Amino acid sequence: MIKVYIVDDHAVVIEGIYSLLLKEKDIEMAGYASNAANCLQYFSSHTADVILMDISLPDMNGVDLCKLIKKNYPGIMVLALSTFNQGTYIRKMMESGASGYLLKNAGRQEIIEAIKVVVKGKTYLSFDAGQALKSGTEQLNSIPPLTKREKEVLSAVAEGLTNMQIAEKLFISVDTVESHRKNLHAKLNVKNTAMLVRFALENDLL
Repeated sequence: MIKVYIVDDHAVVIEGIYSLLLKEKDIEMAGYASNAANCLQYFSSHTADVILMDISLPDMNGVDLCKLIKKNYPGIMVLALSTFNQGTYIRKMMESGASGYLLKNAGRQEIIEAIKVVVKGKTYLSFDAGQALKSGTEQLNSIPPLTKREKEVLSAVAEGLTNMQIAEKLFISVDTVESHRKNLHAKLNVKNTAMLVRFALENDLL
């Protein structure tokens, strides 16, 4: 019997998964939590074979929760179940120890298949997640390399510092800061600061 635990802050998702798996003979619902704190509390005295885990949680993101679960309970398999279909999120979850990634539009048979695959210690990626991961990796590989100084300026921009503040922090002139920012915009093909920071976050440049 495979014990499955759900971590999701939407009751309708939990109820939906319960109803989908209720009649599956070799799957038992161990319980659920609507946040990371309740999940961690549960596993301090209970266990399960597979956790279906959302990435967006009210008190901690699923990436960090996955790291904690795998650090403290390495035998529990984490299967991400999310609406996020960006390669960045998928890659971060897999790097944090998740054994698989499903989108919330997955049907009953795919969810069951994914659970049975990951409980054996194998990896399961839904088709869409696999395509997004591949696309994200290709995009990441196509990003021009940044110099050390460009990375420093980018980090400071993400902190919300002005050109003057960046210049003071890095001991360079304001004109040099402006030059680096223009280079970053050109290299990363973005038009403004908001797009620059968003691109950096989505592609793990920070």
